[in-house]
Amino acid sequence: LACHPDRVEEFRAGVKLAIAYAQVLGNTQVNCLAGIRPQGVDDETVGQIGPGLLAFIAVEPADDDAIARRLVDRVVSYRVFGDDAGRMNLSLVDTGGELLLVSQFTLAADTRKGLRPSFTTAAPPELGRQLFEQVVEYARAALPGKVATGRFGADMKVALVNDGPVTFWLRFSAGTANESL
Repeated sequence: LACHPDRVEEFRAGVKLAIAYAQVLGNTQVNCLAGIRPQGVDDETVGQIGPGLLAFIAVEPADDDAIARRLVDRVVSYRVFGDDAGRMNLSLVDTGGELLLVSQFTLAADTRKGLRPSFTTAAPPELGRQLFEQVVEYARAALPGKVATGRFGADMKVALVNDGPVTFWLRFSAGTANESL
């Protein structure tokens, strides 16, 4: 649980509910975090958007320019926003939404075995930076003035409001990057 200064009563109600659940389950401890959520990198907001999409970008060693271009084409055209009937039929291009791109190498982790992720499946930092910057360039060309980014390789505090929640994982391999949308 976290407490924002404007939501103290909601926080208190949440703590009360957590204690009630803990008692029913026989737990003797409830952990709470109180304070203001951190902003951006080193308390500096680096990238911020209004309504739109937050895309975490992971790069793997076999990724290339074709995959970067295909990913951007797909993200800006992906129909995940509701139309008048409430169906997911509208894209960022259709809605005029914004896009926040954040590099996230941990998404490329190999988690198939053991109790610790392996990052041997993630691209080396140089390739990761190069392809992330290409994704940013392609996105800015597709959505002029509507793309913000995090800071590559930085320890960031990323906040989002996940509407729904709705989350999708778009992944391409070298052999599928040139397929049509």
